[in-house]
Amino acid sequence: MPTSSPVNVRQGLTRTRGSLGKKLSNILGARKIDESIYEELETTLIAADVGINATSWLLETLRKQVKRDSLTNAAHLKEALKEALIELLTPLVCPIDTSTEKPFIIMLTGVNGTGKTTTIGKLAHYFKSQEKSVLLAAGDTFRAAAREQLLEWGERNNVSVVSQENSNQQKCDPAAIIFDAINSAKARNIDIVIADTAGRLATQLNLMEEIKKVKRVIAKAKPGAPHGVLLVLDANTGQNAVSQVKAFNDALGVTGLILTKLDGTAKGGVIASIANQHRQNPIPLHFIGTGEGMEDLQPFDALEFVNALFD
Repeated sequence: MPTSSPVNVRQGLTRTRGSLGKKLSNILGARKIDESIYEELETTLIAADVGINATSWLLETLRKQVKRDSLTNAAHLKEALKEALIELLTPLVCPIDTSTEKPFIIMLTGVNGTGKTTTIGKLAHYFKSQEKSVLLAAGDTFRAAAREQLLEWGERNNVSVVSQENSNQQKCDPAAIIFDAINSAKARNIDIVIADTAGRLATQLNLMEEIKKVKRVIAKAKPGAPHGVLLVLDANTGQNAVSQVKAFNDALGVTGLILTKLDGTAKGGVIASIANQHRQNPIPLHFIGTGEGMEDLQPFDALEFVNALFD
């Protein structure tokens, strides 16, 4: 687990900026605005996983501004595009407020390999930096090393981890582990409980039913909980992330998103696709992952993100 200095958003978006920002700068140079520019923009945005629908919305917004302001030089479109992206992404900006309940219970979910357990370690660090007490629940009883990984993160953050000691993790009940963790947090006056869960595909109906059960058991341990159902998405999956949001939201009522591994992909534009998909009922993007270090999980800022995309 690296301990290097934090990766800022601009550094974390290096690959996406190389694929999207630089190409946009080349397209939006000192030339006349014509239909070919819109075609080039469309190709570039879709290639960066902005998505067809979000791309269509952005281009339509640009066309309206060109007409309204009588723009003729393509260089003027750069600022117009930045403004349109900021408008699209701003509804996703919503810092998570853990002060409304005690303990504030957060359940993380998502498909296999998105980095849920690592994200929990980073979340624990983030909340501790806000002087909150944290307890972790090792509810991923399927992946062989999940419990050990979470225990390691607990040790690094100096926070307790409630887990099943049974060596045969396959037979453990994740709901029971999380139930015990919540009761432990109540007894110890802990501020925040973060519960890990096993990765699962939305098509694995038995596992989706299991996580619904986990959510119901959490509500039994503390009425009104979980207070946060956070879906962890891997930016590398591009447009698949959009369908994951829909599937998990339909099943669980997702309250917030965390987008990981932005530093390892050129598909950071998927944020725009997610925002466009949920324009009527935005799902907050609470955090983005910009590196492997403990501090490389940062609250999402639309203005900072869009500025980091452009040179």
